[in-house]
Amino acid sequence: MYDPQEAEFIAGLMGDLPITFCDGGSGHPFKITRHWIGYLCLREVMRATVQVMGESRWGISEKVVLLDGRMFATKRFRSVSLCRKLFGKRVEKLAQVGKGCENLVQIRAYLYAKRIKVVLCDYHPMGSLADLLDGAREMGHTPLSWDQRLRIIRDVARAISYIHSQSPLQEKGLHLNVHGNIKTSNVMVRTNFSACLSEYGFVQLAEPTEPVTQPEKLAQKNDIYGFGVMVLDMLGGPRAPLEISCIVKRKDEISEGVLGFFEFIVEGRERKQALRVLDLALACTNKFTEARPSIEHVLLLLGDLYSG
Repeated sequence: MYDPQEAEFIAGLMGDLPITFCDGGSGHPFKITRHWIGYLCLREVMRATVQVMGESRWGISEKVVLLDGRMFATKRFRSVSLCRKLFGKRVEKLAQVGKGCENLVQIRAYLYAKRIKVVLCDYHPMGSLADLLDGAREMGHTPLSWDQRLRIIRDVARAISYIHSQSPLQEKGLHLNVHGNIKTSNVMVRTNFSACLSEYGFVQLAEPTEPVTQPEKLAQKNDIYGFGVMVLDMLGGPRAPLEISCIVKRKDEISEGVLGFFEFIVEGRERKQALRVLDLALACTNKFTEARPSIEHVLLLLGDLYSG
């Protein structure tokens, strides 16, 4: 079926609005112009290269295959109030900062057209943490082991630590020391079950900067809360983040094995580790913001689990 929005996306490549790539070596952008794709018709490109992977309030996630065969994951934003120049500067800054951390999904390019604003990132064929969890829960796929879950948790914590270590001063109007949208669908899993966090800073591309509400939305302690929700989901299933107060009240029963909680088989030393991670997740989701641990404290605890 013909999609006029996708048509404009592809037409942007063929017209005067080329994709701009952030060069991994120098950080300077280079452009693919109409010369690269003049031999392909619009419908052929649309049929062969765009696949919807997910949808959120910010926009639509898609898999795109470029003409040279490279695959990218794209975020097509629903609403962007930034002008082209500022949008581009912010994307390029996020890409530059992201290059310093192997646990962040790398931003590679962007497209800014009249009604289409897209950011292209590295594509991970294993999909997201949400995909893997849902696959086990709903389709009978092999569930993640405890070791795999613990590695993913640690890798996400490392990504958050890197982000939180950035300067609190704004650059290009960006708060570079906050992620802003940590959840299972924004955690990409590699084939060796290491993980990287995606959509770093994207909330600051999708929404206008509003000084009155921004501190509430863009705060490191909110990142910690999102991390805690993610961990609870990984431990006890999708309902766990909705039952935090109940889990806190019945934590002793969970520890003693009287009340089942973990959605995977875990015994002995691994069960002790999982219980410590549960304590950590509950601390991260404390309703009192100031009581939540820093990401440095989180990493110290996770490091103890690996060395103990």
